[in-house]
Amino acid sequence: MMVKEEQPLKKVCIICAKGAIEDVYATLVLANGAVMEGIEAKLFFTFFGLDAITKKYMNKLHTATVGNPAMRMPGGLAFPTWLGAIPGVEGGVSSMMRKQMDELDIPPVDEFLEMITAGGGEIYACKLAMDMFKLTKEDLYEDVSAVLTVGEFYAMCGGEHTQIIFT
Repeated sequence: MMVKEEQPLKKVCIICAKGAIEDVYATLVLANGAVMEGIEAKLFFTFFGLDAITKKYMNKLHTATVGNPAMRMPGGLAFPTWLGAIPGVEGGVSSMMRKQMDELDIPPVDEFLEMITAGGGEIYACKLAMDMFKLTKEDLYEDVSAVLTVGEFYAMCGGEHTQIIFT
């Protein structure tokens, strides 16, 4: 029997394609955890995930209240989907989420990105999505390293002991 030698993870390439609070923060927590463990981290924001690195929206993200089966009300009861359709409910829920995160000392998106880049993490934007949404590099968070095609990003993600994560 051949014993497989375990090799430590050396690089993570994380793709964020959704712009809801819970999706963006999953990306940020994974990336920050990687850099804190000495793992190289490259983040690629595409489609609605671009909101996380667009200056205009990055600290105003919302959480999905309609069609979110994991959404719960205080006490653990399922959040009725129809409530999310009422004007102001999504904003209120999002505000409550941000407040809870603040109470846990979880930084806002811009500060989280700053922590990740200070730790050596790299941030990239998707060229196709940028073109679709008519965004320029000037619209983005200042520490975005480059606007890349997906092929260029994948080329950066090669090598042994690399994991690609889609959030």
